[in-house]
Amino acid sequence: MQREQKKITIDDIAKDLGVSKTTVSRAISGKGRIGKETVDRVNDYIKQCNYKPNVIAKGLAQSKTYNIGLMIPGDYDLVDLPFFQKCMLGVCEMASAMDYDVIISMIKGADISQMERLVDNHKVDGFVLSRTLVEDAPMKFLKERKIPFVAIGRTEEDNVVQVDNDHRGACRELTSILLSRGIRKIALIGGNRNHIVTQNRLLGYMEAYEDLRKKPDNKLIYMEAEGRVRIEQIVDDLIPKKADCILCMDDSICAYVLAKLKKEKIRVPQDIKVASFYNSTTLEYNMPAITSLQFDGWELGRVACQALLTQIDGKAVESQILLGYEVSMKESTK
Repeated sequence: MQREQKKITIDDIAKDLGVSKTTVSRAISGKGRIGKETVDRVNDYIKQCNYKPNVIAKGLAQSKTYNIGLMIPGDYDLVDLPFFQKCMLGVCEMASAMDYDVIISMIKGADISQMERLVDNHKVDGFVLSRTLVEDAPMKFLKERKIPFVAIGRTEEDNVVQVDNDHRGACRELTSILLSRGIRKIALIGGNRNHIVTQNRLLGYMEAYEDLRKKPDNKLIYMEAEGRVRIEQIVDDLIPKKADCILCMDDSICAYVLAKLKKEKIRVPQDIKVASFYNSTTLEYNMPAITSLQFDGWELGRVACQALLTQIDGKAVESQILLGYEVSMKESTK
C-alpha cells in the first residue's frame, strides 16, 4: 500500500480501494450515508499514505472555505499595536492548528467595505472582531448576513459570542487597593466613550468607590482624553487640585502623563502617584515601575478563534467567556 513520495488524490484513493470518488469524499468529510467499514478503509489508507486533502476539495465537500477573517481597527494608536499583534498571534496559531488560514480585514471608522467584500465573495467562514463599539457597524452587518463571528470585548448586543478579559472587575480591584491605602483623591483620565472597554473601566472605577460608600470627585474625572496636547492640558488642570493619584485608563494616556509630570519636575510617587488600567511594552522599562493591570492578549485571541471555529462547526458555544487578569502593584503608587 506504500506509495512513493508524490501527491495522492481522491481519485487515487478511489481506484486503489475500488470505490467511487464520492464515497471517498464522504468518508473524509463525514457527510452522507456510508458504512463504518468503508470509512475505516479510507482512513487507514490516508494514514498509510500520509494523505492530506486539498483544501479546496475539502472545502467543497464540507461547504467551507477554511478561511476566517480577523477584523483589526485601522484607527488604533501605535501604543495599541502590541495588543492587537498578540491577539492576532493567538488567532493565527489556533487557526493554523485547525487547518484554517486567517485573512486580515482593516476597518476604518464606519467603512466596512473590506469586510463586505470578503462576505459577498464567500471568502471566509466567519470573523473574529478584535474590538467592540457602542455603535458597532461590523457587528450589525455580520448579524444581518447571518455570518458566524466572535467579538473580543463586551457588547450589549443580543446573541453575540463574547470573549473578553474582566476589565470591569480588574479596574474595580485596582481602584479598591488604592483606596484601601488611604489614597482618596484619585483622578481618572479616560479615552473614547464609544469603546465599550472604556465604559467598563469607568464602571469599575466608580464601583470601587461605591463599595466604600463614597463618591468620587467628578471634577477629577476626565473622559475623551485623546492626544498629547489634551492630556497635557488635563495634567495642568490637575496639579492645582492636588490629586493624590492619577489613574490612567491605558498605557498610551499614562505615557503622556508621565512625560508631562517629568517636564514639570513633579516626582512619581513622592509628589503624585500614577497607575494604569492597562500595561504593555510602552511602560515596561519606566522608572519608577508603574502599577498596572496585566492582560494576556495572546490567550484572548486563541480563545476567541477556538470559539469561532466551534461555532462554525455548528456546536454550542458559551455566549460570554471571561478571562482573568493580574494586578501588578509597583513603585509608582508606594
